[in-house]
Amino acid sequence: MNTPVSKTLDINQIKQYLPHRYPLLLVDRVLTWESGKSITAIKNVTANEEFFNGHFPHKPVMPGVLMIEALAQTAALLSFLTMGLKPDDNSVVYFVGIDGARFKRPVEPGDQLKMDVEILRNARGIWKYQAVGSVDGQVALEAELMCTMRTISDAAPAAGQ
Repeated sequence: MNTPVSKTLDINQIKQYLPHRYPLLLVDRVLTWESGKSITAIKNVTANEEFFNGHFPHKPVMPGVLMIEALAQTAALLSFLTMGLKPDDNSVVYFVGIDGARFKRPVEPGDQLKMDVEILRNARGIWKYQAVGSVDGQVALEAELMCTMRTISDAAPAAGQ
């Protein structure tokens, strides 16, 4: 496969690879990616984000679970780009683990969350990544993420469960 070593993706291209849509699409642009290796993407965090209405009205901060989700979406993009596949309506990506998650600084309205994700390994259908989110060069969060890709028909529970 002749995949370019590095390229960018805009929001319309990202939507071809991720099924998420507003308000849960948390990747705005891919700055660079290298097949089988790494990806750098950004999430522009604005005061208009729906979650800021309740988290927290007096001191808005991006929820940690959404920062992890943004990293996971970035990781899924890297996997699809590496495989040279665009998911279809029968594809789903599941989290299977999060290790060593640490939150080091809040992410607030006006920040740009830069997400750097590196593939550590892909074995038996489980992808493992090292993921770091930063703002202005300061680490905001880091974690090891694991996910797997399945078809919806394979992921559905058996009848009677």
